[in-house]
Amino acid sequence: MKNTVSYLTMFLLVSILAVSCEPIEEEFFEETLLIGKWQSGTLFYKYLGGGTGATWDTVDDVTEEEAQEFTWTLVNAELTHIHILEIGGSVPKVYTLTELTSTSLKYHDDFGVEFSFTKVTI
Repeated sequence: MKNTVSYLTMFLLVSILAVSCEPIEEEFFEETLLIGKWQSGTLFYKYLGGGTGATWDTVDDVTEEEAQEFTWTLVNAELTHIHILEIGGSVPKVYTLTELTSTSLKYHDDFGVEFSFTKVTI
């Protein structure tokens, strides 16, 4: 009986270690697919090359010319926006991409809020 418990304990320990040693694959998204203008209802994001962009919401009577500027980086699945405030300072926002194609952009934040955009003509 004592041997059985020892073997069972050893088996469980090896099983746990074997599962935890598997490498975690990072998702990779092609940065060039992000470049362009994206729309979700009245909300727009425009990503430019060089890590800059702008956002505006037409429901707030804001046009593209009046858009709030931001810088962005994309590392694996982590998309970071740093919104540049007119009064000085900046506000970082970090998202996790779940989908990025030539026509669809989906991501969520750490609070579980999901965002879905469709690419529109530039």
